[in-house]
Amino acid sequence: MLIQRAVASLFLNKSIVKLRCINRKNMKLSEIKTILATVEAVNFQLENGETVPEHFHVTEVGIITKDFIDCGGKVRHEKVANFQLWNADDFEHRLKAGKLLNIISLSEKVLGMEDLEIEVEYQSKTIGKYDLGFDGTYFLLLAKQTACLAAEACGVEETSKKGMVNLAVSANNCTPGGGCC
Repeated sequence: MLIQRAVASLFLNKSIVKLRCINRKNMKLSEIKTILATVEAVNFQLENGETVPEHFHVTEVGIITKDFIDCGGKVRHEKVANFQLWNADDFEHRLKAGKLLNIISLSEKVLGMEDLEIEVEYQSKTIGKYDLGFDGTYFLLLAKQTACLAAEACGVEETSKKGMVNLAVSANNCTPGGGCC
């Protein structure tokens, strides 16, 4: 009975950490450096449980900037620290935490990299962009989502806030600018 409680407690505590990391997006550079200072292995896992092969390479650590205008006409500027993961046929390669810390340190020094949020690029069927979390064992590649950044200007409401509409009844009442279509 005591062993079952200990296992349940361990499972619960690990789940809480994992949930906190999954719900918390956009790990910053300072956070990954703190984690890397306490671990030996650098392991990545996708949300579906698939792990990135242990022989991956970090082929890039850099800064990506994006200047754009959203659909509401507002000019926006984004800047992230970018890590690119790549698998090669070098099956003997294992990236250690200290080596990744050195790469990050060099990027900070040479590129003037700030304490930016991290975006990870990893190729499966195509190049995917992920936010980064940590569950105590794995760095988690968390799927990024698109969103309307000017919802008020576009008249877009989140679906969870919108009630169901009977289209058969409201179809006759729909007018341009009325918000029903």
